[in-house]
Order: sequence, then C-alpha cells, then structure tokens
Amino acid sequence: MNGEKDLETLIKSMKPKHISGDYVFCTLKSIENFDLNHAEMFFREEEGITLILKKEIADQFNLDYSVVMSWITLTVHSSLEAVGLTAAFSKALSENGISCNVVAAYYHDHIFVNKKDIEKAMEVLTKLSE
Repeated sequence: MNGEKDLETLIKSMKPKHISGDYVFCTLKSIENFDLNHAEMFFREEEGITLILKKEIADQFNLDYSVVMSWITLTVHSSLEAVGLTAAFSKALSENGISCNVVAAYYHDHIFVNKKDIEKAMEVLTKLSE
C-alpha cells in the first residue's frame, strides 16, 4: 500500500480529523530514563530528542513546553512521495494566520496547531477539501 500521489485526489479526500486532547512538544537530551510508551511521537535531532506528548504526561514528568497544541490527522492515506499536499494545507492555514507543525508518518499527515486555533483550522481544512 503506497498511498495516494495525485494532489487533487489528496486534497478532496484528506478528511481532517481532530484527535481529542491537549498536546505539547518537549525535548530531552536522553531518553534513558523516559518510557517512550508515554510519547505519541518522537524524533531524534542533533540537539536532543523531541517528544510529542499529551499535556498531562508532560506535566506529570515536569517537562517544559511553550505552547499547548491540538492534533489534526488528515485521514487520507498519502504517499510518502506525494508532491504538494503539505504546501497546499500549510498555505491555506497561513493565509488564515494559523501556524502549523507537521509530522508526515507512513499512512497520514499529522498537523499540530495552537489549541486556540483548532476550530478555525478545522474549518479551513474542511473548506479546502470541498
């Protein structure tokens, strides 16, 4: 299953879904004493390990974060080789003053927006797909 590559098809069938909960981005130098089962997503960078966690998990472990985010998943199975989908939705969001942080996984694209922007972001993404 390689996923969809056609941009028009991707946009029309992206079906954004708001994943409930509050999410935060945190960073650790080492995960030696942290159970990654608590993480929604993580990525190793030169400066440290970025963790995307539910806010309550970050609070439980006294981890620093700067902004509380909402999580939107585009439910279309997009190909890792698809061209233009990220540009299309990020442009639509930016035109509405909404910052987005994107994680592209094997099956779907995941968009994190400031919690205060979730309703507007869902509206923008839904309108884009019509």
